Amino acid sequence: MRVSEKLITARRLSAGIPLLVVGLGFAVAVAWSGVLWLALGCLATLLLLAWVWWLTARQVRAIGYAQRSEDLLVTSGIMFKRLVVVPYGRMQTVDVVAGPIDQRLGIARLQLHTASATTDASIPGLPAEEARRLRDELAALGEARSAGL
Repeated sequence: MRVSEKLITARRLSAGIPLLVVGLGFAVAVAWSGVLWLALGCLATLLLLAWVWWLTARQVRAIGYAQRSEDLLVTSGIMFKRLVVVPYGRMQTVDVVAGPIDQRLGIARLQLHTASATTDASIPGLPAEEARRLRDELAALGEARSAGL
């Protein structure tokens, strides 16, 4: 399954606002000092903002997850693909985290913690209700599977 498209907006805001502030700073510096080479900083910031705007959408669309009978698969990455397989029996805690932008957009991040740091996984951009449902379901599955160990 794919994550919510609202994650694109959240990540664009998180990266775009600081870049806009830096670009505005360069623009003010050019206006006050009249030094034209500072305009290159403003242009570079705007180009970086355009790159981040485009790349963010691609990165978010590459995030996915799938529940199987014995484990949870989490995939991400465009150029360097990552696949994390988290067995239900190895799950120790399942957290739902949402920052202010996430809360405003109605999304959350599901954080899975296991005994091994290499199999910890995170699923960002889930609709908040889906994240809570998945947390409860994964916690129950983890408890049931670990009882047999």
